[in-house]
Amino acid sequence: MKTSRRRLLLFGLAVITAAAGGFGVQQWLRARGVGSKRATGMSTLLALNLPDATGKPQPVSQWRGRLLLINFWATWCAPCREEVPALIRSQQAYAAKNLQTVGISIDSADKVAEFAAKLKINYPLLIAGLESIDLVRELGNPAGALPYSVLISPDSEFLASHLGGMNDQTLAAFLRPYLKA
Repeated sequence: MKTSRRRLLLFGLAVITAAAGGFGVQQWLRARGVGSKRATGMSTLLALNLPDATGKPQPVSQWRGRLLLINFWATWCAPCREEVPALIRSQQAYAAKNLQTVGISIDSADKVAEFAAKLKINYPLLIAGLESIDLVRELGNPAGALPYSVLISPDSEFLASHLGGMNDQTLAAFLRPYLKA
């Protein structure tokens, strides 16, 4: 009987300690502005009006109401180039489920246009300067590394992010919880 009480007591203490630790981590993150940085980043992202490869301004807000996959990339980034075919296939496969992929390239318009034509990219590509790396950091990527993808709900809420290239399987797993049935 003593052994089962002791185990129960130890289990209870472990649960309380874990809960307190989780609360402490949340407080630590809030104190460093992690949540507020992401909120600021989301506001900035949704207010962007960037040129496409032809120079025509495109407001990111035009895709509100859709599940929005924003992919920060560059033509000179090998993992970025490798994941583009998976992004093309996912846009084709999930467009009917309200997905809209948008690439934001940290590159020149002529290089993006050439790359897009060569791969027959089927989603909008916008051109941003190196200052967009600050936005990537605000959205949860402190290193500012590429590729970096952010998933936004139809209600313009941050859902998830992914640092690094994705293949068909990782991209499907990333999107699956948020796609309309």
